[in-house]
Amino acid sequence: MKAIWNNTVVAESDETVVVENNHYFPAESIKKEYFKPSNTHTTCPWKGLASYYTLSVDGEENPDAAWYYPEVSELARSIKGRVAFWKGVTIEE
Repeated sequence: MKAIWNNTVVAESDETVVVENNHYFPAESIKKEYFKPSNTHTTCPWKGLASYYTLSVDGEENPDAAWYYPEVSELARSIKGRVAFWKGVTIEE
C-alpha cells in the first residue's frame, strides 16, 4: 500500500493494518523527510491519545494529516508503532 499526498509517496508498506477503514502503516515505512511533528492531540475512547504529524512536500503543508498513538490501549495493540492518514492523503495499492 502507498500513502500519497501532493503527488508524492509519503509511506509505503505491504504490512498495513486496517482499523476503522484506516490503513495504519508501520512507522519505519514512512518517509520521514516529509513529516513534521505537530502539537495537536486528540483522544479516542478505545485507542488512547493520538499525536499528529504535518506533511510537508514541495513547499506545501498539510497540517495534522497523519496520526499515531504513542501509547495504545490493550484493545488497540495492533496499531502500536503505526501511522495513519487523512485530510486528502490517498491510499493506493
